[in-house]
Amino acid sequence: MTKIPLLSFCAPRIMELSDERAVIKIPCNRRTQNHLKSLYFGAFCVGADLAGGIIAMRLIQRRKLKVSLIFKDFQAEFLKRAEGDTHFTCLEGKAIQEALDKAVASGERQNVALHIVATVPSKSGAEPVARFTITLSLKQKG
Repeated sequence: MTKIPLLSFCAPRIMELSDERAVIKIPCNRRTQNHLKSLYFGAFCVGADLAGGIIAMRLIQRRKLKVSLIFKDFQAEFLKRAEGDTHFTCLEGKAIQEALDKAVASGERQNVALHIVATVPSKSGAEPVARFTITLSLKQKG
């Protein structure tokens, strides 16, 4: 997060992190709220970015690889207002590992679509308030 200061501004918390799964919490507070007192669009983007990217970063660092990662595209479906601390869950660790292995073996850029679900457990339990699909692009550095 030191390389992208905007992420720190939203004060995200890692609730869970493994090679297969990540859950990131973005608090709904004065920094992250819109004028309706629900999570602001930009804060949603930060949560989705972190939930998908942190698994890839963890795998790259643990395997001591020289792989660049970037998001190629971003799709969002907003279902309800997020009027509380919002959890972003990504369960795509296996797909990220496969793309990482292919990128290292082939030297070619690999793209993988990651699905992230946002929920507000304090207000609506596991019912999604938003869904995201972001394409993670991985390539071994020359």
